[in-house]
Amino acid sequence: MTTPRPSVPAAGPAVRPARFLAAAAAAAALFATAACSAGEGATGPQSRTGAGPAERPAAAATPASPSPTPGLTEEGARQALITEADIEDAWTQVGPGTARAWRNRLLLGDVDAAQFLTGRSDVSDCGRLAEALFDETLLGSPSGASALTGFEEGDSRLLYQVAAYGQSDLDASMRWLRSLPQSCDSFTLTGDDGGRRTVEVVETSLPDVGDARQGLTVTVRGTGAGEPATLTLAVAVVQVGADAITVTQGGLDGAKESTTRSAVQQGTQRLQDVLAGRTPSSDPSLFD
Repeated sequence: MTTPRPSVPAAGPAVRPARFLAAAAAAAALFATAACSAGEGATGPQSRTGAGPAERPAAAATPASPSPTPGLTEEGARQALITEADIEDAWTQVGPGTARAWRNRLLLGDVDAAQFLTGRSDVSDCGRLAEALFDETLLGSPSGASALTGFEEGDSRLLYQVAAYGQSDLDASMRWLRSLPQSCDSFTLTGDDGGRRTVEVVETSLPDVGDARQGLTVTVRGTGAGEPATLTLAVAVVQVGADAITVTQGGLDGAKESTTRSAVQQGTQRLQDVLAGRTPSSDPSLFD
């Protein structure tokens, strides 16, 4: 009799799929781990499957900051000064040293105009105006670059300044100038010698240049060298940002409106050219 052979479980379909699935699951887990590692900064081949530097969206461009406008320099201030060619008539330019000396002595004929303009006033603002007419401080002390020149024509003088100021200080000085035709329309100066001078301040128009401007005519009547004397001065100030030009012009024979207007127009253009980085059409001749 033949002994029956024990039955052997089939190895196919029930066992092999289970092993296959387990292997597949392990491979999937391994792949996921590798992909995660690559995403966290791996340098292997997997890291190049993500977005590289060239493939990432470009960051929003940051607008380049505009280059700051250079302030007025000493050289720029000198270039911005007017010359004899910029004003009418027969004015002769003097050096800045001579012009600065006018604050202490300004002989016009037999009259020392510097002394004529010095005195005490009941209103401090009015005294400040009179003493600063041939000074460098009509707008206060400059906070930056400054240049000065002067011109002579007979017994008339022209003082011209270009300077940089603090913005708020310059704004305040411009407001002060605008107030003078009302606050100092007529006042009296009492000199150290006891002499009394009557001063009148009248507003005048200027060419429409710069950011702000103020024109004045100042008339001073009194006695100089023992004789009656009348000194008439035109004052013009033009603001360009935090910089300004200042013109004081006139004498015992009066002030010339055409000269003031020419100085204002040409001077403002020269200053604007310098601030824009351009060279004015003609260089000033400066000498001491």
